[in-house]
Amino acid sequence: MTSTLPSKRAYILVEKLKQYVRFSSQRIFTTPERALENAYRSALKIKEIEQETELVNDSKFLSSVLRADLDKNLTIVRMRLAEFQVSSFMLGNLNRKNVSKLKFIEEIITKYTDITESSPSLLALPESNLPTIANTENFTDKTGAFPRSIGRTINKIKTDFNPQAESQYVNNFRNSRIKTRMAVQLLMSLVIVPVLAQNLSKQFLIFPIVERVRDANQSQMFLHEEMKEEAFHELNSFEEGLKFEKLIHNAPQLSTEVIESKVQHKAQEIAKDYRQKSSSAISNVFADFVGIFAFAMVMLFSKKRVIALKSFMNDIVYGLSDSAKAFILILLTDIFVGFHSPHGWEVILEGISNHLGIAANHSAVFLFIATFPVVLDSIFKYWIFRYMSRMSPSTVATFKNMNE
Repeated sequence: MTSTLPSKRAYILVEKLKQYVRFSSQRIFTTPERALENAYRSALKIKEIEQETELVNDSKFLSSVLRADLDKNLTIVRMRLAEFQVSSFMLGNLNRKNVSKLKFIEEIITKYTDITESSPSLLALPESNLPTIANTENFTDKTGAFPRSIGRTINKIKTDFNPQAESQYVNNFRNSRIKTRMAVQLLMSLVIVPVLAQNLSKQFLIFPIVERVRDANQSQMFLHEEMKEEAFHELNSFEEGLKFEKLIHNAPQLSTEVIESKVQHKAQEIAKDYRQKSSSAISNVFADFVGIFAFAMVMLFSKKRVIALKSFMNDIVYGLSDSAKAFILILLTDIFVGFHSPHGWEVILEGISNHLGIAANHSAVFLFIATFPVVLDSIFKYWIFRYMSRMSPSTVATFKNMNE
């Protein structure tokens, strides 16, 4: 009976191995058909996007979203088509039934080849399906002979007499609502997802591993001398507090042995706390990388929302009055490069060093404070001189008057 049990296990193992080999070989031999099918589906999506662009001619935002979706599907088509060509060449099992799909895919790719060669950094829609979009050239690089407000007033009057003005207003409102919702969702995701990833990974994965490794290797309790000095100061403060209470007779008379035992118990508590602080600081380094990775993943998989967020922020910034823009500029410059900014930078750098368990190097901190705000101030001034003076001269004038 005992001899048959290992043989059954060996038989089951061999059968599972055969099934795995059979499945792997079948998947390898069907690679051309699978790659071509994925490319065909993406090509069909591109065709649907081309049809949708005819319905959103008045929405620059939705057109940008469709362009991003088209770029993604066009990349998938090219990658899967390359996979199909390589696998069919290696395996040599091209099916005649796939000729129609291959022809359709090649038509889609050929349609966009000329556009890609003329502008390799931007995959645009073909001219026959391009939505009517206003010129997106930066208006800050152009200065007209008349103020732009006159042109905006004339355009507003023309829009009011347009019989389709009401439907266009409703469409613009719907597009604005969709854009705002996507922008708020992205902002919430950029805050919540990295914070949750950082904290959850630290509490349930990284911190227990660091604790186990440090206990196994008998690592040092303190990461640097400043942490040791803080522990000594806390212990001395506790011991002096006991002696003070004893001298003023607010506590019962304690013998030397009792005081020693209390101090020893407090030292053990302090050692445990600082050992956990050291492990927490080491865990913060790895957990921060997890949070940064989560932030990057949110940005990578939210291209449509990123476009919506850019448009949303542009609407907010350009919708502010000149006084509000000047106030924000003064507030930012005073916070980051103002007279009292060195104290803020010092607090930030010390907080980062404590978070990562690094001893604060005061020479490096003072060097950073002496150079970085100066560089940042130069960037602010250049940006105001180069862009704000063209984009909103009245804002620059208000900014100068408020500074004076």
